[in-house]
Amino acid sequence: MQIQEKPPYDTPFEWIGGEEKVRALVERFYDLMDLEPGYAQLRAAHGSDLAQARQKLFWFLCGWLGGPSHYTERFGHPRLRMRHMPFSIGIAERDQWVACMDQAMAETGVDPALRERLRASFMNTADWMRNRNA
Repeated sequence: MQIQEKPPYDTPFEWIGGEEKVRALVERFYDLMDLEPGYAQLRAAHGSDLAQARQKLFWFLCGWLGGPSHYTERFGHPRLRMRHMPFSIGIAERDQWVACMDQAMAETGVDPALRERLRASFMNTADWMRNRNA
């Protein structure tokens, strides 16, 4: 049996540094999506304006990380898979989303231990969101 070391904070939200750090992470994520050619398929799926996506991801991540439930207060249960069904999500989009978020976490100084845990959770969620096999 392995005993995992207790994280230094009660929630990932506290560990990441609260709303200010979540906002910085989301902003860097979407900036990278706009700037990096390696995320072109992911960017194409988001339409011309990222303002609404930036705000919704910020609200969602705050609650998902154990902080304020901004998203659910506004929209109810996230129903991630249902809300993403209109978008074509395959392996490339999944991998680009996770890679972009991982790069954003690295560039915004997310603690390496937290980054590793979040990367695994993001990959599980992103894989579950796929609605195409390719």
